[in-house]
Amino acid sequence: MDDRDVEAHEHSDQHEVFRSLPFPFSDGRFPDNLGAVVQRTVLDGAEPAREVIHTGDNSWIVGDGVNDPNQPGAVVVTCINHVVERNSSVAQLASLPIGQVAYRENPDQPWLIEPHSWPEE
Repeated sequence: MDDRDVEAHEHSDQHEVFRSLPFPFSDGRFPDNLGAVVQRTVLDGAEPAREVIHTGDNSWIVGDGVNDPNQPGAVVVTCINHVVERNSSVAQLASLPIGQVAYRENPDQPWLIEPHSWPEE
């Protein structure tokens, strides 16, 4: 995902959002102020979260697994807990190790976890 396509997501509960916070999280839950790059389709509820990446630099990305996140305007930066509100099973991924990806074909399937690597260009 290109940083130029990332824009701040407007919510009425404005507060500071952090790209990364000390990991592992002390209570095993996502901190309220943890930000993530999230596909709009997931945030808007048009698609379920099918992919959660805890990148090697300790940041988080949530995608729908079907639409191209690199399209202009396809992603926003928001609190990851906004994703959890729409996709409650994402909450169980708060302990996802750095450098790992969790993915699933559909919301009724369990999350599968494996090492993450970016596709070759």
